[in-house]
Amino acid sequence: MTGSRAVKHSFTLKELSRLLDVPVQGDDTISVDGLATLKRAGPGTLSFLSNPRYAHQLAGCRASALILHPDLASSVTVPCLLSRAPYVTYARASQLFSRLTDDSADQAHEPLIHASAVVSATARLGRDVSVGPQAVIESGAVIGDGSRIGAGSVIGRDSQVGNDVVIYPNVTLYHGVHLGDRCIIHAGTVIGADGFGFAFDGQRSVKIAQLGSVSIGCDVEIGAGSCVDRGALDDTVIEEGVKIDNQVQIGHNCVVGAHTVICGCSALAGSTLVGRYCVIGGGVGITGHLSICDKVTISAMSMVSQSINKPGLYSSGTLLQESSQWKRNAVTLSKLSELSRNFKSLEKRLQHGDTTVPASAPGKSAT
Repeated sequence: MTGSRAVKHSFTLKELSRLLDVPVQGDDTISVDGLATLKRAGPGTLSFLSNPRYAHQLAGCRASALILHPDLASSVTVPCLLSRAPYVTYARASQLFSRLTDDSADQAHEPLIHASAVVSATARLGRDVSVGPQAVIESGAVIGDGSRIGAGSVIGRDSQVGNDVVIYPNVTLYHGVHLGDRCIIHAGTVIGADGFGFAFDGQRSVKIAQLGSVSIGCDVEIGAGSCVDRGALDDTVIEEGVKIDNQVQIGHNCVVGAHTVICGCSALAGSTLVGRYCVIGGGVGITGHLSICDKVTISAMSMVSQSINKPGLYSSGTLLQESSQWKRNAVTLSKLSELSRNFKSLEKRLQHGDTTVPASAPGKSAT
């Protein structure tokens, strides 16, 4: 193994302007060596404002430079990187600073097969692949150029891992799984376990063999402790650019469209079809065999029990309230069907010219 390469520890604003493709307002020779929030920033750091709720923190911010929307540039005196999408520019800057501060990242990219790793003689590893301690790569597996397999991870037989993939420790890919290029799979994730499929014969549940696999496109990131089940017949499919948070369950034969985001603790039951550019909030539950069209956002803790055919924002459940108020509202909700019947009956009577309000009509005052 060769020694670690020298690491640059700061950028000038001129360099950041070129790398991030945004203009500079002010002194472009200023150097910054890290990122920080508006509240915590100090000299030598770069901060940003993307949420207007934090605009009041600009006045007291001690950062050497800021990432700001051009409309706000006149409100500050420090040098700025001007961006019409400050949060996106911050995201790209964070990748630059991550490379500077993480010496281990450089070392991890150096090709190394740890002595305790078990690599089948029939597995094929590309150039500059690293395999961590006690990792297992089974027969017929293919690992693309520049990919990193973390300690204790298992790449099942005949699975294919693309180029420049990062698999963190203790990830399990069952047999026949396909990962595209530049995927990131975080620790503890399981891809390709059996889908939850059983047929009840009247006395016991009979297991349905899961004969499909999992196909994951390029540039997908899956958080820690998530599960993507293999298909019963066809593959479970995660298309390119999808981002999945921690502890998410993707059931068998689901299809998740390109660039969709699924937040933590959500669960998709089997055969759910999710379109492109959707956002599934945290803790959302989606029952099986539903279709969700492109560009749908579902707010956190919602239960989806029917297909969604029109783009937009969808929510279910009730907002947080004091318990006493929630209980009163729950009682009212339990009477909605009765109230609806009474209103319909009253509507019919009025249509026929009967203006006598029945004793049971909602809102009738006692006399």
